[in-house]
Amino acid sequence: MLRNLTRTTIKHASKGARAMSMAPKIVLPKTGALIDGQWHSSSNTFETINPATEEVIAAVTNAGAEEVNHAVEAATIAFYEGEWGKMGGYGRGKLLNRLADLIEANMEELAMLEVLDNGKSMGEAMFADLPLTIQCYRYYAGWADKIHGQVVSPSGPITGVDNIFGYIEKEPVGVVGQIIPWNFPLLMMAWKLGPALAAGCTSVLKVAPQTPLSALRIGELLLEAGLPPGVVNILPGDDNCGKLVAAHPGFDKLAFTGSTGVGRKIMMAAAQANNMKRVTLELGGKSPIIVFNDADIDNAVAHAHTGLFLNQGQCCCAGSRIFVEDGVYDEFVSKSVTAAKERKVGPGWETQTQQGPQVSQEQLDTVLGYINQGKAAGATLLAGGEAVSHGGKGFFVEPTVFADVTDDMAIAEEEIFGPVMSIMKFSDIDEVVARANNTDYGLAAAIFSKDLAKARMTAKRIRAGTIWINCYDTFDASLPFGGFKSSGIGRELGEAGLANYLESKTMAISMG
Repeated sequence: MLRNLTRTTIKHASKGARAMSMAPKIVLPKTGALIDGQWHSSSNTFETINPATEEVIAAVTNAGAEEVNHAVEAATIAFYEGEWGKMGGYGRGKLLNRLADLIEANMEELAMLEVLDNGKSMGEAMFADLPLTIQCYRYYAGWADKIHGQVVSPSGPITGVDNIFGYIEKEPVGVVGQIIPWNFPLLMMAWKLGPALAAGCTSVLKVAPQTPLSALRIGELLLEAGLPPGVVNILPGDDNCGKLVAAHPGFDKLAFTGSTGVGRKIMMAAAQANNMKRVTLELGGKSPIIVFNDADIDNAVAHAHTGLFLNQGQCCCAGSRIFVEDGVYDEFVSKSVTAAKERKVGPGWETQTQQGPQVSQEQLDTVLGYINQGKAAGATLLAGGEAVSHGGKGFFVEPTVFADVTDDMAIAEEEIFGPVMSIMKFSDIDEVVARANNTDYGLAAAIFSKDLAKARMTAKRIRAGTIWINCYDTFDASLPFGGFKSSGIGRELGEAGLANYLESKTMAISMG
């Protein structure tokens, strides 16, 4: 089949794909590790599985110590000795824009790789993941030649040296290790590589074993765009590969996106290496949504629905604790149940599908376990709650809605990472603020009210890195994203995301 699927091809494949064996076929990318501009295969492999069919898509190199060491060496040479270190911001920006052009030219192919490997719907991949990915690379392409230092006039001859000229330079932090999750492979890759490349860093990027294919295709496009060897090295690998990257002493910085539990291990491993590497972490969440009596209920229901069920609920900022004021609680619950029951579950390539399968059997089992805990704890199950299959295969679970949830239930306290909505009632603004903040997490939150003054004042009291008002999951490359408390350290996107990959160097010159 042609490398680039046409819209007609996808539409035809989608309409005809009723049996699981009829999943669309596309040319797969290289399945080795990209190191120093070359593809390296290994006899040590893992299988990546289509979660809608449970069929093996490909065997992929499982990078180990040899590949990690080789990749770090290549990135180090590229940073200190290669043409990348001599390239100015204008050249780096051109390369990022060329990459964005190539992604745009191959959108449908990349989207289908995400559908087959991750399970998400074609609509989400095409109209959310890919546009945001392209925007991210273009945004940081614009930053690449605008990284400037600062001239400082010293306040006085404190040390007895007169006539001091001072300035501050911004330099790339160096060689960075980056570990991305399986829920948004293309987008998380862009969030990591965009600012790193704009700043002038080199990277060793470890991709999740559940979803390696789209990242490997981006590796091919990076080479096509003219990336110098060793600047970006891509390692598909299991947890052991991640541990090797986290503990490697050759990195100046580590960036990780994933669960809070793994984030703690990453930080400990980084601290035990024989250098003091910088660490940024974008971790888990249990994000509250607050719906006041004066909210536009239809708008609140629609955004809460997307905020929870997007990507099968496999989203770190999913709005999984929904607090609804008592005057509109029943209406909100009723409309949310209707929306959940109308949500179409199926293989991501089928045109009517809104929700695909969970990424793996392990994730499906985790979600079903939480649903059972919710029922046992006394929450009222109003929609979903069961695994479903298509043709007897796939890791599908129904969109699930619980009402009458209390704060001490596991479904209200723990990150489920699945399509399980928990709705709770409140009657007082001070009460709901305290309950919303009563969590170890602080990634995101949302407030729905027609009274914007009240919404803004409530937002100031919520301890979270992103607050959406009368909307949810509104992302832009210019808006920093990251969490308070156990939801992470540092920010991604925006100027703040770029700052993670820069060091400040102070220069003080005696002018005599």
